[in-house]
Amino acid sequence: MNRDTMLTALMAQAQGGGADLVTLRAIVEESSEVGARRVLDRLGLADDNAQGDLDELRDLLGAWRVAKTSAWKAAVDWFVRIVGALLLIGIAVRLGVPGMLR
Repeated sequence: MNRDTMLTALMAQAQGGGADLVTLRAIVEESSEVGARRVLDRLGLADDNAQGDLDELRDLLGAWRVAKTSAWKAAVDWFVRIVGALLLIGIAVRLGVPGMLR
């Protein structure tokens, strides 16, 4: 019995003579399963390759995060070096180091 048929049978049982708590829980569980399957189908994640696709996406996202962090660190490192070099040049000019200005 597939999920849609099971849900239809449970709904008929609930309408027939009132629904007890077990029937209502079964309806909720089956409808959740049917809804989840529909969402996976619409997203294209219901096939056998879905887990591999998700793993690849996670790896790609992790690599992107590492690259982004590395780029920011490199940018900050270069900024600090440039500011340090300018500071040293300013100090040298201020102290009148011979050979700095002709």
